Amino acid sequence: MDKVLVADRGREKSRGTVLIPTNVCDYKELAKQKLPRMVYDYYALGAEDQHTVRENKEAFSRIQFRPRVLIDVSHIDMSTSVLGHNISMPIMVAPTALHKMAHPEGELASARAAASVGTIMTLSSWSSYSIEEVNSAGPGTRFFQLSVYKDKNLVQQVIGRAEKASYKAIVLTVDAPWLGRREADVKNRFALPPNVVLKNFEGVDFGNIDRVNGSGFAAYYDACQVDPSLSWKDIKWLQTITSLPIIMKGILTAEDTRLAIESGAAGIVVSNHGGRQLDHAPATISCLEEVVREAKGRVPVFLDGGIRRGTDVFKALALGASGVFIGRPVLFALAVDGEAGVRNALQMLKNELEVAMALSGCASLKEITRGHVTTEGDRIRRSML
Repeated sequence: MDKVLVADRGREKSRGTVLIPTNVCDYKELAKQKLPRMVYDYYALGAEDQHTVRENKEAFSRIQFRPRVLIDVSHIDMSTSVLGHNISMPIMVAPTALHKMAHPEGELASARAAASVGTIMTLSSWSSYSIEEVNSAGPGTRFFQLSVYKDKNLVQQVIGRAEKASYKAIVLTVDAPWLGRREADVKNRFALPPNVVLKNFEGVDFGNIDRVNGSGFAAYYDACQVDPSLSWKDIKWLQTITSLPIIMKGILTAEDTRLAIESGAAGIVVSNHGGRQLDHAPATISCLEEVVREAKGRVPVFLDGGIRRGTDVFKALALGASGVFIGRPVLFALAVDGEAGVRNALQMLKNELEVAMALSGCASLKEITRGHVTTEGDRIRRSML
């Protein structure tokens, strides 16, 4: 962090003033001061040594711009369409669990904020407000994230509820047949606060969940009986029980991209679960081009993981993404200032993207090309010529 900024913040603290967020990373710093350690660590940290968590963000810094000049950028158009749904910008809300631990209004506030800036909210299966409650929060385009359980009746029930509540797509998590080793949750003996429940599973018998030894969330995960045998054949079964398009979230390789498309995926999210599953998995931005090349335009490819600036969004778009999903910045902004915080964080990223487009010579998203960025691989190849 810039030493001057650190010094300025130190003086602000000594004067008793409040830091006004100027970017989404400021929300993380403020949330750390406000949230209980157990909750902050649950949101912020990932698996084992946090290598992938760090790499998700740091990999963006190794991508450089190749800006073009003397182009009319007096008007910047950031609007786009995702599966036929028009949105104001290519920045959407990723599925993240348990928003109510950050703020009493939880996912209700996040959904309203996303709608207010004209983008898509993806509701996690592990939400602290129900599918129906979030739908009742107000108008907006929403997707529903699905984990597949051993109890196929439960899977059908939650999909049916999402369809009835007018969610527009199923975002299927495919990278979590087992829960990653999240050691911070074990050390903190993570347990749901008394006022927070997994609302989509209310009335489901979880059996005897040990909230004391180890990680309480791992106990809930095991109790919900997420199906570790989930395989490509189950994608066909899912398509027989829903007419909603299925976006597969958690793909990092060309091989799985090909299989996803052959299985009927309507879209792909290049994701490593925010570094919360397999530590030392590569940064998602490092995998994006491989997936895009294999997709060959047959389905849209999206990206999540490590996005903290509008410049990061631009880089993802230049490497072939149709849009991005953000997770942790939403949670931290929610913790600091509720719905207004989430709305402001999303608007910050949109404003930063607008500046990045203007200074790169791109007046619309379709004008962002691979030629606007250079990667480590590009530089290595040039050095070998």
